[in-house]
Amino acid sequence: GMGPAESLETKESDIMEGRTSGPMVPVYFEFDSSAISGEQVQRIETNADFIKKNSDVKVRIEGNCDPRGTAEYNLALGERRAQSAKAYLVNLGVDSNQLSTVSWGEEKLLLFGHDEISWAQNRRDDFVIVK
Repeated sequence: GMGPAESLETKESDIMEGRTSGPMVPVYFEFDSSAISGEQVQRIETNADFIKKNSDVKVRIEGNCDPRGTAEYNLALGERRAQSAKAYLVNLGVDSNQLSTVSWGEEKLLLFGHDEISWAQNRRDDFVIVK
């Protein structure tokens, strides 16, 4: 049967990839930033390749924030994060008609801890295939 360690591990890896539809991957942000940089560039390039190869697919980019700051502020920051990813994808040759954006702000937290590990997981864009 499943030992506790195994079941925890499964859960952990689910959490790591946010609410993103595979084979795309979430893109993570620094605190209070909507810039896509460092290793996140490779992640968004992976998503761009997938979307370009699947011209019938529609993707909703969902901006998320950690819970620090006001709800209003985080909705605006989530929107900037989603728009930032959309602009990046369009720059990489993705058809903007395949993309929509939404901001969840701090409404859809994945991890609820008050620590940097939880906060870092919550500062992300998810890429969700919409029918």
